[in-house]
Amino acid sequence: MYRAQVPVKRPFRLDLTARALQRLGTNVVDVVTADGMYARALNHGKLTDVICVRQTTAGLLDVEIFGGGGSRMLSTVGRMLGTAVDLRPWDQRVKSIAWLERLSRMHRGLRPPRYPTLWEALVHAIVFQQISIHAAGAIMRRLVVGLSKPAAYQGIELYPFPEPQAILGASDSALRAAGSSANKAGALKGAAEAVLEGTIAEARLEQMESADAILELSKLRGIGPWSAAVVLLRGLGRLNVFPLKDSGAAGSLKLLSGDATLDLGALLLQLGDQRGMLYFHLLIGRLAHRRGEKNDERDGRRADVFSTTRH
Repeated sequence: MYRAQVPVKRPFRLDLTARALQRLGTNVVDVVTADGMYARALNHGKLTDVICVRQTTAGLLDVEIFGGGGSRMLSTVGRMLGTAVDLRPWDQRVKSIAWLERLSRMHRGLRPPRYPTLWEALVHAIVFQQISIHAAGAIMRRLVVGLSKPAAYQGIELYPFPEPQAILGASDSALRAAGSSANKAGALKGAAEAVLEGTIAEARLEQMESADAILELSKLRGIGPWSAAVVLLRGLGRLNVFPLKDSGAAGSLKLLSGDATLDLGALLLQLGDQRGMLYFHLLIGRLAHRRGEKNDERDGRRADVFSTTRH
């Protein structure tokens, strides 16, 4: 077991950031325990590492890694939890937007999380498009449970995200049984082939402007502008993109702003290259609203316990 204490620039809140990464309590890959620990199994070659993260103080994370990855996995932890992201540009952008500045104070310390790989971002973008978040979450759970073997940690089953080879090796009937349509099953296999063959690669996308990267991603079957924006935001950490025509985001915007006529296009122009942070604040705000949470606007502390059974 490898253990490290990782300093993070304040403000940082593991509970909110892990929640944005997990999204749904049915997620068996990104697990958050009742006492606030974030746990995840990650494939490391032919081996599997288990990563456990706790926030011990406002500026310190306690990271435990079980497996052969050791200190090499710390960069992955930082990527997933957005520990290096500077929140000051976002804070500056929202100062002139009263409702959003208030929401941002409630979520103070939320960082934009990322999937650990481009592959995982592609799968989520394909599965979650054009259906409700809960229906997509159920499909994703069945795919993961059916195509990966869990690792155990303190009685918790942690499922590594299936590798591209697992999707390619799965029969069409197995993918359909998990809930994927024929089109989505084909898109998943196409994405797996593209990643394995190097047709689509994170290193290449990183060198592109976001508009060009969206065009490149859109060459893949089943990936359109919305899906490509999700991949860039949640996979590559591009905060200058926002998934347009997202019905969930539109509903959350009306709910949290209190303004049914709010012009999203004008808002995104105001937010500029920080518009991607709006996605995460809307996500966390909507989840909190569903649970009836009460936040302290002065320092962002929550009165309840963050658990995995909140939906």
